[in-house]
Amino acid sequence: MISLIGLTKKFGPLTAVDGITLEVGRGEVLGFLGPNGAGKSTTMKMVTGFLLPTSGKAYVCGFDVEERPLETKKRIGYLPEGAPLYGDMTGEAFLNFIAEIRGFRGKEKAKRVARAVDLVEIADVLMQPIETLSKGYKRRVGLAQAILHDPEVLILDEPTDGLDPNQKHHVRRLISGMAKDKAIVISTHILEEVDAVCTRAAVIAKGKLVFDGTPQALEARSRTHNAVAIRLKLARAEEVRQGLSGVASVARVEAGTELDGLANLLVIPKNGQSIVAEISEFVRARGYPVEELQVSRGRLDDVFRDLTLRG
Repeated sequence: MISLIGLTKKFGPLTAVDGITLEVGRGEVLGFLGPNGAGKSTTMKMVTGFLLPTSGKAYVCGFDVEERPLETKKRIGYLPEGAPLYGDMTGEAFLNFIAEIRGFRGKEKAKRVARAVDLVEIADVLMQPIETLSKGYKRRVGLAQAILHDPEVLILDEPTDGLDPNQKHHVRRLISGMAKDKAIVISTHILEEVDAVCTRAAVIAKGKLVFDGTPQALEARSRTHNAVAIRLKLARAEEVRQGLSGVASVARVEAGTELDGLANLLVIPKNGQSIVAEISEFVRARGYPVEELQVSRGRLDDVFRDLTLRG
């Protein structure tokens, strides 16, 4: 559905996007991650035809974005960064305008607008000028125009920016519901978005693609992946720490916070292997006063920093 081959964009001496090769298939929700200034929005603008690449190619549904711009735009729903809108229009007028640009008229236009309004839940502000809306509602109006024509490809740049937790949950659920028949790219620097809605993650740093895989594979790169967190009586914390440090599969044991007579230990495995069964048995056999024992999936923020700050 989306194919990028050596996609590069330079602005004078600055290389904003540096040779990205990437494919996104139908049914995939790709989290396109990176710090601010990494090249995420520039990449999205090239995929949607708003910027021409310096070199490389972008294809959408088999069409070359440069050579067949109208064919590609017909198949794309795009929510740009900041969701630029016509502030003096009402939400209703704006969506009707977008529907007409997309070629819909009469009953079909009304049906498309009504469906988009219902999906993003903006009926209560539809008659207000867009400039009077909150940031969250503006974002939702922008999302409504992106999905109005039921596109095969959705490019969403920071789709939950400005939304409250309830609105974020709704938008993520909406994206998951649409994903079966579409290829969806979510450009974001919010790591929780990956866990919440994405089937795949790609990380970009300084214009280069530094990771492409499942969210689970991304988590597995964390130093705390499969680590075991233990809460126990403070009085025996040092004894337990030393005992666990001697287990063959344990790389190290880190001491954490102490509160109300309890201490926290984090048992880091060697090579990210699963050690919870072994640690549980070790603790039981020695009668250690453990209050709680949990397995860590890994911290995405640790992996993100490692990938994007390296070099």
